[in-house]
Amino acid sequence: MSDPTVLGTVEDVTGPRVSVKLADDTAHGLLFVRGEGYRVGQVGSFVRIPAGYVDLFGIVAQVGAGAAPPPPDAFRTGLTLAGTPEAPPQYGSRWLRVELVGEGRRGEKFERGISQYPSIGDSVHVVTESDLRAVYAPGDEESHVSIGRVASSEGIPAFLEVNRLISRHCAIVGSTGAGKSTAVASIVASISAPAIFPAARVILLDLHGEYGSAFGDQARVFRINADKAKGERDLFVPFWALNGEEFVAMAMGAVSSTVSAPILERIVAMKRASKPGNENHTVPSTDVTADTPLPFCVQQLWHDLHCLHYATHRVSANQNQSDATRTWLKAGDPPVDQVGDAMKVQRPVFRPLKDASGDPDKVYKGTHTDQPRAHFEALEVKLRDPRLKFLFEPGDWTPQPDGSTQADLDSLLKEWVGSGAPVSVFDLSGIPATILDDLVGALLRILFDSSFWGRRKPEGGRSRPLLVVLEEAHLYLGEQSKSRAAPAARRIAKEGRKWGVGLMLVSQRPSEIDPTILAQCGTMIALRLTNERDRSQIRACSSDNLEGLFGMMPILRTGEALIVGEAVSMPVRALISLPAKDRRPQSEDPLVVVPRGAGGKRIRPGGWTERIETENYKAVVEAWRRQNPNATVKEPAKAAASAKPQAKEKK
Repeated sequence: MSDPTVLGTVEDVTGPRVSVKLADDTAHGLLFVRGEGYRVGQVGSFVRIPAGYVDLFGIVAQVGAGAAPPPPDAFRTGLTLAGTPEAPPQYGSRWLRVELVGEGRRGEKFERGISQYPSIGDSVHVVTESDLRAVYAPGDEESHVSIGRVASSEGIPAFLEVNRLISRHCAIVGSTGAGKSTAVASIVASISAPAIFPAARVILLDLHGEYGSAFGDQARVFRINADKAKGERDLFVPFWALNGEEFVAMAMGAVSSTVSAPILERIVAMKRASKPGNENHTVPSTDVTADTPLPFCVQQLWHDLHCLHYATHRVSANQNQSDATRTWLKAGDPPVDQVGDAMKVQRPVFRPLKDASGDPDKVYKGTHTDQPRAHFEALEVKLRDPRLKFLFEPGDWTPQPDGSTQADLDSLLKEWVGSGAPVSVFDLSGIPATILDDLVGALLRILFDSSFWGRRKPEGGRSRPLLVVLEEAHLYLGEQSKSRAAPAARRIAKEGRKWGVGLMLVSQRPSEIDPTILAQCGTMIALRLTNERDRSQIRACSSDNLEGLFGMMPILRTGEALIVGEAVSMPVRALISLPAKDRRPQSEDPLVVVPRGAGGKRIRPGGWTERIETENYKAVVEAWRRQNPNATVKEPAKAAASAKPQAKEKK
């Protein structure tokens, strides 16, 4: 009895590509094997080629009928003995082009890559559901999580190997509306489920405030203007945790090295005298640099810079008035009319210049008054900006003028990545766009440095790896980006594997991400992509050269993904499981036409389907002014009782 799984035979082998001629008796359309129906010649389906004790597995990349390339002499013409023209020989009929992906010894685990090639005439078989179960079955169930079902056989779970997914980095890409945000929520929830991984550590940088309710009790949500009633926490990023260059760039803008050098020197002096957590630090003074994460009072720094640039000085009239020999008086120098207040960012006011003859005290300008002032004036503006309080007045981490703070960075890291909840969502939607990119870079650098220098500690990255999810990565990880986010992400992509920091890039435009960063992603989860540039970038950066499989990206269904790379034993087309309705990110399309539910009533207000009788945009303006979507309009106080009616005029 012939084998019902046979499709045809190998006709040509070119590296990993194999041409297969379908047998004449191979059924058209459906092939039934042990009662199960299988589509014949479907692009993206799998085939098996027995080669001795090894089964080679491949993916169908192209199908055709009578269109296979003919041999070189196929069009040779001539005359028959009867003098009639010789007809060109018929070559092929139905054929497949297969791309090899791996092999598996019978009874053993499937492995990527091949140790031998098929031979001409080897039989090619359809891959049955039992074969797929063997291929996709996780070798170590504890290190795998199910994130959906195999699209070609929905009875088979689609697994991801967590070790390689995180340590070798990954990317989730897809066009708008392809189900990308929902896939991110589903995958992150699966790999951080407390029942499976009670000590998981994931930080998700959410630029648009989509994921605040996507994980429930599984996540801590940090945001500016936190809604404490919903359990949200205030987002604080202490400015003194930044390194010197990051601080100067974010606080003062572009500053030349000539100007920044004295600023950094003053910062170092202030850090040496600081008291993090109201305790003396243990770093030797000679080892303190502008990059050492020790607190200093930024308001005091601004006050000192202001005095250096605006102060006027007094000298006694009987002293030599030349600049070379001038001696400053210690008492009352510099002379001020108003002292100012550093913590309130109130400027001191100095006496004007005075050089009148006969005056016992003459007032001269200081040695720094001719230097550029734009940098500390920019700092003053930012210190007054209420949107930047999370940075310059970070709660318990706010330094006092003497450099003391109520809390140290250990409590901040515990809040961010401690065991209270496996996922930390950083809602960055309220961050000013002018500093957003640099802030993302600073956060990545802080997380990487803490993991790197704590690599030998139980809480370090090597003992407890950390996954950082970067939403809308194309906005700040461009190849030509001048922000600090791209270099920080590039460093994690190249070195993070060794120190326990993994990246998950999420983007709708992968072509705009630095190829150096994207190429380091060992696993690609590609949902529907319609743009050719984006598809080309994914093909170029993928570890699997599967042209036929990647060609399916424009026609994938919503929520369906091609998963290739390190975290899967074999490339898979999977349907990502949908989270519960109350665990989905707020990224669904707004409804123009709101559907009706049972009873004919609209399922919710809004849309274009109901007439609006009264409109009140006060709440919109209030949220806009406060930069807080949760802001509400306070009811005005009730007016006082109306005045008594006037007495009637006497006639």
